[in-house]
Amino acid sequence: MKEQSYFLELGLMNTLRVDRHTPHGVFIMAQDGNDVLLPQSFVTDEMIEDSLIEVFLYTDSEDRLIATTLTPTAKLNEFALFEVVDTAPFGAFMNWGLAKDLLVPNMFQKTPFVVGEKRFLKVIYDERTHRLVGTEKLGDFFEKRIKNLAPNKEAKILVISKTPLGFKCIVDDKYEGLIYHNEIFETINLGDERTAYVKTIRKDGNIDLTLRKPGTKKSGSTDEKILSLLKENKGIMPYNYKSDADLIKDAFGLSKKEFKRALTSLVDARNIEVKDTGIYIKE
Repeated sequence: MKEQSYFLELGLMNTLRVDRHTPHGVFIMAQDGNDVLLPQSFVTDEMIEDSLIEVFLYTDSEDRLIATTLTPTAKLNEFALFEVVDTAPFGAFMNWGLAKDLLVPNMFQKTPFVVGEKRFLKVIYDERTHRLVGTEKLGDFFEKRIKNLAPNKEAKILVISKTPLGFKCIVDDKYEGLIYHNEIFETINLGDERTAYVKTIRKDGNIDLTLRKPGTKKSGSTDEKILSLLKENKGIMPYNYKSDADLIKDAFGLSKKEFKRALTSLVDARNIEVKDTGIYIKE
């Protein structure tokens, strides 16, 4: 069992000592003598006086510090994908697994939130309101001086957003990176954790990434990407040699020249058939 926390830490897991029972729940205490209520709905028979329990601390609807035995989707200074459950004139509310939803104030949103969609956020402490809130504006939290990374080196990434250029990622929990669409030959989703490899470290501190291990044979990779996307779309996609270059880039992450070359290669290999109505995979 962990040692008793020295003081109460908002937004984190705390190990606290059961001090006293009340009709509303149990008061649990840190070593410095400060205590907090764990509501009765979370109290179990094992929570006897002087026992230690692990809880998460946040604030209730009246901004009072409160404890819960539930673990949120993300804790203070952590990143995660959250679902929008409600909106208000001043912000949006996200489900993070606790009784009180996580607020994302308008000032921390890049674009207006819509109920039901998912957004990638960081949980932070808002100095103005002294509450935990979510923010979609992550740029200020990335380190720009890259250490212990170099071209071809392996890195841990977390996919956080899709852009016209590719997928933005958090690299090794502290840097910002991008995988370009034409470097992707598999399905990627927001929230995915992957192993990637550094292609280039830019002067602005951003990192260009690839999912392919250095030295991996690249020939045929564009063909593989088109075949993979066809399989995801039930073997049919409404594109051909005459399709608009911007549409091709959006759908495949390829230039029109690369796209036409790949189609010809796949037709010659008898993997696909190209018609006026689109591309059809051959079984």
